[in-house]
Amino acid sequence: MYQPDYDAAASHWVKRDSESVHMESAALKEKIEEFIGAHNTCALATALSDFVRNTPIEYNYLEGCFYFFSEGGLKFKGLKENKNVGVAIFESYGGFGQLKSLQVQGTASFVEPFSEEYLKLMEYKKIPVEAMKKLPQAMNLIKVVPTAFDYLDSDLKKDGFGTRQHIDL
Repeated sequence: MYQPDYDAAASHWVKRDSESVHMESAALKEKIEEFIGAHNTCALATALSDFVRNTPIEYNYLEGCFYFFSEGGLKFKGLKENKNVGVAIFESYGGFGQLKSLQVQGTASFVEPFSEEYLKLMEYKKIPVEAMKKLPQAMNLIKVVPTAFDYLDSDLKKDGFGTRQHIDL
């Protein structure tokens, strides 16, 4: 029976990254923020023990953090005990020479309903406070503080950089 070499596969990009040309941090952060700003939907992955949930969801990116309004769902099962999350934002696949995506590792927390931060996000999204207060219960607001970015952009090769760039925050 075939036994894959999980360790070799897991270290593939670590090795490739050590041999590639890296962008300067400020330029990379700017490129990443442009990519984030050009989209509004991602996949939010949560997990707990043998349970994994990957939810397509609209995001707002404000002051370096991702915010997600949500009524509820199984993603909260993982978030209850594991605040580590993954976020993926990506372009439709158009071939190896046209890859663009962002993987984010981060830590999730909850913003208290109608707190200053909550109201700030409502204002940003132009959600009337009275409309939110009429709901049977206030929407949950998940905040994700990124801890690392893995940015993939085939176009970076044209500028002499590796197509995959990693940054720890």
